[in-house]
Amino acid sequence: MISLVGVGLVVVALAPTLWIALPVTFVNYFVAGFYYPPFLATQALVSPARVRTLSFGLGAVFLVVGVWVLFFIPGVAAVSDNHGIRWGLGVLAPYWIIGGLVLKSASRYVAKDSAAALKSLAATVAMRRQRLTVGSRSLLVCAGVDVAYDSVQVLFGVDLDVQEGELVALLGTNGAGKSTLLKAISGLVEPANGSILFDGVDITHMDPRPRLDLGIVQMPGGRSVFPTLTVDECLRLAGWAHRDDPGHVRSATALALERFPVLAERRSTMAGALSGGEQQMLGLAMALISKPRLLMIDELSLGLAPTIVSRLVEIVRAIHEQGTTVIVVEQSVNVALTLAQRAVFMEKGEVRFTGPAGDLLERPDVLRSVFLEGAASALGVAATNGKSSSSDGRRRKKKTEPAAEILTAPTLLELSSVSVRFGGVTAVDAVDLTVAEGEIVGFIGPNGAGKTTLFDIVSGFMRPDSGRVVFAGEDVTTWSADRRARAGMGRSFQDARIFPSMTVAENIAVALERHLAVRDPVAAALALPASTESETEAAWEVHELIEVVGLGAFRNKFVGELSTGTRRIVDLAMAIAHRPRLLLLDEPSSGIAQREAEALGPLLLRIQRELDCALLLIEHDMPLVTSVAPRLVALELGSVIADGPPADVVNHPQVVASYLGTDEAVIERSGKRR
Repeated sequence: MISLVGVGLVVVALAPTLWIALPVTFVNYFVAGFYYPPFLATQALVSPARVRTLSFGLGAVFLVVGVWVLFFIPGVAAVSDNHGIRWGLGVLAPYWIIGGLVLKSASRYVAKDSAAALKSLAATVAMRRQRLTVGSRSLLVCAGVDVAYDSVQVLFGVDLDVQEGELVALLGTNGAGKSTLLKAISGLVEPANGSILFDGVDITHMDPRPRLDLGIVQMPGGRSVFPTLTVDECLRLAGWAHRDDPGHVRSATALALERFPVLAERRSTMAGALSGGEQQMLGLAMALISKPRLLMIDELSLGLAPTIVSRLVEIVRAIHEQGTTVIVVEQSVNVALTLAQRAVFMEKGEVRFTGPAGDLLERPDVLRSVFLEGAASALGVAATNGKSSSSDGRRRKKKTEPAAEILTAPTLLELSSVSVRFGGVTAVDAVDLTVAEGEIVGFIGPNGAGKTTLFDIVSGFMRPDSGRVVFAGEDVTTWSADRRARAGMGRSFQDARIFPSMTVAENIAVALERHLAVRDPVAAALALPASTESETEAAWEVHELIEVVGLGAFRNKFVGELSTGTRRIVDLAMAIAHRPRLLLLDEPSSGIAQREAEALGPLLLRIQRELDCALLLIEHDMPLVTSVAPRLVALELGSVIADGPPADVVNHPQVVASYLGTDEAVIERSGKRR
């Protein structure tokens, strides 16, 4: 429309008589007048509230300055004086035509922006109408939410409606955008489009602090504590926002310590010294003290033993029954469907399913894409004989005897009376252990049993107070972690310690450094043939590893942009690239979706065969660890309480009482009932 004004000016300039020029001029005014009202309305609609004034201000500045600059261009202002009115009108035409083309270049965004703005407006109107009626009310509404990290868009028009007092499970594959959606709701990331309404208030561009005052509390996945503060200090900090209500802080803190007695026992312990499961408990305790109306829990069962997960499920239910609205992000469908009333499934940044939790089982397309056949066990779906399996059926695993070659293989790792103490707490208590070359050993036990501490001792991140560590016939008790790594030890961590500012391919390439034929920085700087060939071989090896573990879609993405589960897969790929003789994996299934957890067992077995290495595995996922490891070691309070075939260990009375418990859904978190 704006370009037509320029064309009209050319027609006016060429008109042979005034009576032709006048009608064309009126048409020009009509065209301009027809354009500006809808343009300004659209600009008001699609400009976020926070920058709407700036949007109009800048538009006016560009318009006015553009017109004035036109007259100050040398020679343009004098065209009418030197060549007549016709030339003076004609010289203005490029200004209108070019301006119209500039605006036209943005036209492809207008429909999308307008649709998102109208959806946001409709959500606002609907929520306000709810407040005028009696019945259920939406506490949280997300309408057309888009979120991007730099140039990478993560959420695409997400719609979510959570009723007041509802308990919703947010499910999906790794990288589906679940954690990003929670961050958008809590204010940690800002949506590029759409709106978020909480209790009738538009919080789309509100800072996180005011959202906390409204009652929006998020427990982030993974490490949600301050590692350099004690447990007591973390709990006090959680109550800081409500320091004007000391009664609430005292009662909430007492209730949190009552629900998590292990925290009461370790109030003076640094949060970073707690086990992964204990840190999860502390993070949830801090969230409870923050007086939530909407509690969002990211990765509820991350790093937790079955008995702890079962207790957490009951605690979350109790919180919900007290009137708190809860959104739980959970990778295990068995746990999620046991807990939630409604399920929302996300894939590739979009909502693909929302409805009652039981209805999810009737969507095979969804289940195949993320959960496979393990989903039915959470709701007690009948077995093939038409009857539910018994409570003891979950432990009737096929007894796997160690292979004959393992029984005769030489010893690779030996621990002799290894002990570690933190102050007055014994973390590892006189542990004796031998591992043969090529053997796979699974470690299970309650949170705080000493499993990760034992791995720290083996890999050299911690020196034992007493005892010896022998690896491949060498006493490595005093060796540093890097020296043990060069000797052939590989290690993954529960929290995926990788480089967030590097891409996936670069992280894996770093893990290959030990195996580069040429590691001379001068040769690399001069691009000598030997160095170039070595780097080319490493690049091909990186490519092969990425394909093996299924990271092709994330090859060039920064690790800091990846989901928790995808980072775990990168960590595993780096451990494989190291080509160790002994590989220690600390909860490899932690944070990955159930489909990936079910596929992880065969992958680990393949890795062990191809590397021909011994494998030590800490894992809370019982179907996974019992399918991979022909030998289990159960720890409690730093001591070995059972060591042997999986069928014997999981039926050991002390293991059942302290670790497994009786909740089948959380024990079989990635499997189905047998």
